Amino acid sequence: MVSNYSIEAPTSQLKRAQWFKQKLESSRAAKILLFTLTILGTSMVMGDGTLTPSISVLSAVSGIKEKAPNLTQTQVVWISVAILFLLFSVQRFGTDKVGYTFAPVISVWFVLIAGIGLYNLVVHDVGVLRAFNPWYIVQYFKRNGKEGWVSLGGVILCVTGTEGMFADLGHFNIRAVQISFNGILFPSVVLCYIGQAAYLRKFPENVGDTFYKSIPAPLFWPTFIIAILAAIIASQAMLSGAFAILSKALSLGCLPRVQVIHTSKKYEGQVYIPEVNFMMGLASIIVTIAFRTTTSIGNAYGICVVTTFSITTHLMTVVMLVIWKKHIVYVLLFYVVFGLTEMIYLSSILSKFIQGGYLPFCFALVLMTLMATWHYVHVKRYWYELDHIVPTNQMTALLEKNDVRRIPGVGLLYTELVQGIPPVFPRLIKKIPSVHSIFLFMSIKHLPIPHVLPAERFLFRQVGPREQRIFRCVARYGYSDALEEPKDFASFLADRLKMFIQEEVAFAQNDAENDDEAATDHQAPPRPPRRSTGSVVHSEEAIQSRGSTHSGRITFHASQTAEEEKQLIDREVERGVVYLMGEANVSAGPNSSVLKKIVVNYIYTFLRKNLTEGHKALAIPKDQLLKVGITYEI
Repeated sequence: MVSNYSIEAPTSQLKRAQWFKQKLESSRAAKILLFTLTILGTSMVMGDGTLTPSISVLSAVSGIKEKAPNLTQTQVVWISVAILFLLFSVQRFGTDKVGYTFAPVISVWFVLIAGIGLYNLVVHDVGVLRAFNPWYIVQYFKRNGKEGWVSLGGVILCVTGTEGMFADLGHFNIRAVQISFNGILFPSVVLCYIGQAAYLRKFPENVGDTFYKSIPAPLFWPTFIIAILAAIIASQAMLSGAFAILSKALSLGCLPRVQVIHTSKKYEGQVYIPEVNFMMGLASIIVTIAFRTTTSIGNAYGICVVTTFSITTHLMTVVMLVIWKKHIVYVLLFYVVFGLTEMIYLSSILSKFIQGGYLPFCFALVLMTLMATWHYVHVKRYWYELDHIVPTNQMTALLEKNDVRRIPGVGLLYTELVQGIPPVFPRLIKKIPSVHSIFLFMSIKHLPIPHVLPAERFLFRQVGPREQRIFRCVARYGYSDALEEPKDFASFLADRLKMFIQEEVAFAQNDAENDDEAATDHQAPPRPPRRSTGSVVHSEEAIQSRGSTHSGRITFHASQTAEEEKQLIDREVERGVVYLMGEANVSAGPNSSVLKKIVVNYIYTFLRKNLTEGHKALAIPKDQLLKVGITYEI
């Protein structure tokens, strides 16, 4: 279903949620703060998606030096780069195919690390199990002081990956995530770390490369190969999460329109964005070549992950208050426990800011600037268009004023507005006083459901008098629906438009017959059918035949009119379909500040010119495209 509304019974939680929501919406500072937090979190997830492949693959490949000590670090780096190239190349196949391919591998991986951990525990030192006593935590910090606090920056790397679980909820249901995490992942990872601790009790000098050194000799090569494949899978999960969150940012107007490919018909979150995949892959390879070791990348990675944790906690608190309407005690308990814990870890790992920790903030600064710029101008442009729309009831006057001629063919003017006449249309007929014989204001809308039935794909509405043959059309697509090829789209659109005309004529005919029957019963002269300002299109012949009460004649004229209209549509489609798009140049007003001029005139213009153009994202053929230039001053 497109929407599902329900009425909630008044409660104290509901009143609190409404009060809190009203305060947020009425405060400009609160809205800016929420927006800043959201795009900062999105930027950090993007940075996470870039750093995870780099550190995971480089860490896995580094193990080869155990058996091949002659390999230099440079050679290890280039092997990692080759694997990263392969990783980002297979993203286009989608999460489903990649996941099914590697599912057996990750299962073997968890069995291996659990088995190796259990082996080390039994062979080296079972006494490490005493570490589950919380008192040892207190003693650890008493004994190490500041060094213990600094070490938390390395401890946080043990829980990285959990920040990507939101992506799993876009791919699987909640129960599947709970079973796999609690039944497989958590026990395997805990056994692995316990085994490494037991190994280090006997061989503390091997702390630099504990994992590979603790592997029994016969299992080294199988574990090494599975480790590389597992690193690829771990990277795949974060990349899927980055794609999923960016697709939401696109729908909110925070990024330029790029091609989003839904790789699953069942789950909305499984998407692939070619341009983003290329940029993240390039950034990951550059980071690997520049930093060369997992130590520096780990510092950046840790800061990125903990910052994502902290932002998620703050935004989740808002969700618990406004959306879930939880009791205030639970909200405060959640915020204090998680927020305080994350701030302790964040304060620790920020001490590594100079040793590579600055990298995610550089990523975030660039991405936040781009996202904030695009969103600011996008909103300003939308409101400019909305403030300058022409009411639909002025269509006739607009055409007569510019002495507009009708030319053969079908014209489709794309616009985001679904009400009124967009300002680009008066601009078009002023410069070129001609409009196609059949003209449609076309809006493409994507709904949060998998599919929209073909019968419900197009919504039509008459614009102006019927004889002008100007319509508004909203084309609705689900997230799994692919845009049709231009030829198929035009044919399908024409068929649905003919059906719309047939239905409207039938409604008009029914109204006319009802009026005639009412007039006969009351022995009064028939009144003309009501003209609707909405989507109902009445038959001209039915309106003119005021003196006739013969329903058969009305039916004949109505049917004849509908057939003529449908034949006209077929002829005009054969003559050609032309797609019109507004080529809007946005510039800052002459009295704008220097900062605003830089943002609007340079950064926004650079993004608009160098990323995917709208007609490419909408699969519009270039030889049938006509761009109408217009400049908005904001």
